[in-house]
Amino acid sequence: ENLKLIQSTNQKGLPYTLAVNRYADWSWEEFKTHRLGASQDCSATTKGSHQLTDAVLPDDVLPETKDWRKDGIVSPVKDQGQVCGACWSFSATGALEAAYHQAYGKGISLSEQQLLDCATAFNNHGCNGGLPSQAFEYIKYNGGLETEEAYPYTEQNGTCKFSARRVAVRVVDSVNISMGAEHELKHAVGMVRPVSVAFQATDLFRHYNSGVFTSDAC
Repeated sequence: ENLKLIQSTNQKGLPYTLAVNRYADWSWEEFKTHRLGASQDCSATTKGSHQLTDAVLPDDVLPETKDWRKDGIVSPVKDQGQVCGACWSFSATGALEAAYHQAYGKGISLSEQQLLDCATAFNNHGCNGGLPSQAFEYIKYNGGLETEEAYPYTEQNGTCKFSARRVAVRVVDSVNISMGAEHELKHAVGMVRPVSVAFQATDLFRHYNSGVFTSDAC
C-alpha cells in the first residue's frame, strides 16, 4: 500500500519526490504513535517582545537562497531512534548548536535528554512530544543546558539529573515568529541563523526523499 502511494505520488510531477525508507513497512498509526507523539498546541507559541531587529528587511534585500551548511555552523544530523517522540528536543538543540558555533567559531553537541527529563514544567512531555519554543524557555529559566557527552541521550524518559556545574550554554532570550509570518521567517533564515521549527507531519511526508515538500493538508 505504501509503495503504491509512493509510486502514484511521484507520477504527479510535484516539486518533491518520495522513496522507500525505514518507514515504508509501518502503518500510519504506527508512525504517529512512535514518531509524532502527542499533538501540541502551537497557539501557545506567541510572538513575544524580543525582536530580531528593529525592522524586517524587504524581500529585495534578502538573499535568493541560503544554506547555512556552507557556513559550517550546522551540526551533523542526529537520530532520535525508533520509540521516542523527541523531535522537539532535537530541533531545539540543533538551533542552539548553530548559534553557539556562529558565536564562538567551534561546534558543540547539546543534550536532548536533559530536555526530555527536565523540561516538563514548561508544558513539554518528554518522549510524548513538546515544542522547541518551550524548550528554549526552560533553558532560559533553568540556567542552561548540558552537553550531549555530559547528559547522553537514552531514547526514553528519565529522572532529571541536571547539574548547574556542567552547564555548557545559556539562553538569554529567544524570538518566537508567529504562525503565518512568512516574511519574518525568511528574514530569520536568510539573515540571522538557522531556526527551530515545528510542523504537523502528514502521511506523505514520512516517505519524503527530495525537493520542496508541499501539502494540501496544511
